[in-house]
Amino acid sequence: MTEETPGFDKNEPEVPADDAARSDDTARGAGAAEQAGPGAPAAESAGVPAGGEAGPGSGAGQEVQQVALTAQLDQARTALRERTEDLQRLQAEFANYRRRVERDRVTVKEVAVANLLTELLPVLDDIGRARDHGELVGGFKVVAESLETVVAKMGLQQFGKEGEPFDPTVHEALMHSYSPEVSETTCVQILQPGYRIGERTIRPARVGVAEPQPGGPARSEDAADAGKDAKEAGEAKGSDDGENGGPEEG
Repeated sequence: MTEETPGFDKNEPEVPADDAARSDDTARGAGAAEQAGPGAPAAESAGVPAGGEAGPGSGAGQEVQQVALTAQLDQARTALRERTEDLQRLQAEFANYRRRVERDRVTVKEVAVANLLTELLPVLDDIGRARDHGELVGGFKVVAESLETVVAKMGLQQFGKEGEPFDPTVHEALMHSYSPEVSETTCVQILQPGYRIGERTIRPARVGVAEPQPGGPARSEDAADAGKDAKEAGEAKGSDDGENGGPEEG
């Protein structure tokens, strides 16, 4: 009588060795997936085999990603260049604006000062006439000198003197005469002095002018030429007498 091993059923079907190995691999993979957690991507879903080697489709995906990054970089560089040009243009416009504002400010100041001094010119004329007549004395003299000092500090300059050549850009001729003592049109009388601020004339000098006498210089030149000819003729006659031995005696 044969003894049977307890718990062993001789009628249980046998499992092939290959199926048993595949079952063991599946169990180990499931255990590793459980340890990695639910957020870990599966290798098979990414197109990478279980052995960790990249498939042929992974290289093409990297190239596409690199092309996309290059395009984004080019766009960023283009945007940076445009913003830089905009900033440089704004800086140039602001610099031009500052220069224009400064120029306008100086111009407005000069115009305001010129308008003020123009209104004071009649007062300065009265002071000049009082000085010419010897009436600038006492407290009036002190006030007049103070006023002249202030307007000089503001840039007011007086011009116009007797004997200077006539310049129509700064002189206004109110009287005209002829004189043999001048060789060109000359200011011989200052009726009202002129005033300027820097290079800007706010009132021309009102003067009397004299021109050379008509025909005067020409007659002088003719007389000089006639005297020169007479002198040369006398010298020539004296040389002829010397060569002939002098005049004959009677």
